[in-house]
Amino acid sequence: MTENHGRAHSHDHAAGANRTRLMAAICIVAVVLVVEVVGALATGSLSLLADAGHMLSDLVGLIIALIATIIAARPATDRLTYGYQRAEVFGALINGVILVVVAVSVTVEAITRLVDPAPGEIAGGLMLGVAAIGLVANTVSLLILRGGAKESINMRGAYLEVLGDLLGSLAVIAAALVILTTGFEKADAIASLLIAAMIVPRAVSLLKDVVGVLAQSTPPSMDVDQIREHLLAQPGVAAVHDVHIWSITSGRYVFSAHVVCRQEVFESGGTAALLESLDSCLAEHFDVEHSTFQLEPAERAENEDRTHR
Repeated sequence: MTENHGRAHSHDHAAGANRTRLMAAICIVAVVLVVEVVGALATGSLSLLADAGHMLSDLVGLIIALIATIIAARPATDRLTYGYQRAEVFGALINGVILVVVAVSVTVEAITRLVDPAPGEIAGGLMLGVAAIGLVANTVSLLILRGGAKESINMRGAYLEVLGDLLGSLAVIAAALVILTTGFEKADAIASLLIAAMIVPRAVSLLKDVVGVLAQSTPPSMDVDQIREHLLAQPGVAAVHDVHIWSITSGRYVFSAHVVCRQEVFESGGTAALLESLDSCLAEHFDVEHSTFQLEPAERAENEDRTHR
């Protein structure tokens, strides 16, 4: 009980830290978004406007991520027995969709400008200055969010979005330098395409992780055969089958299995001790918080339908 309480307290502390990180990042991104929109209108830069659009999606995504962490902290109910932890996954799903929409919109506009460039001179100097501000702000936001990116799929989505903004700022800076030194204004539209190209892989990766959780796939970090070997090594265990492991959200794993016990376990009344041993094994070696075991004698296991592993 103490160990489980300790893990829950650790998760609550991490969730609180993630909320603080998100609020700080939201403030930074909101300020830079306004600066970039004004800068894009003043310079006529599509890449700066594209980066601002990306930052707008990030701002919405960060707000969604913040709301998701608050909802996920709500206690479980009889209707939602695992609580609201999946809210983080749905938040990540919305973020991924937003990224795809932004990438498509930027690509269409960039191609339009390359085929039929709009008249007017792009103010490369001001474009460079605004992009530099964005670069500094995105770097600060990235450092703030980095601590939570490994703990939560929701935080990972927010981190990846800000990382994309940082790379976008670098692309805008490069385009501004090309315009200032060569006068090649199509570099602005090309930089916009690069920004869109950087967004797509991150969106796909995030959506892939979301689908994996919602489909209750075995988490990539988990090896079912290795888990089975650990359980078989426990005294009194003869076999393990019907093994299932999935994620409620990032880092919150659920496990269930049928465990065939040797006869002496039942005869000596050692089932409680065995359950404690199995639970501790999963918690210590695989960081599984929720585990369910069905203990059964060998003769019952032999009569079961072995369609599951």
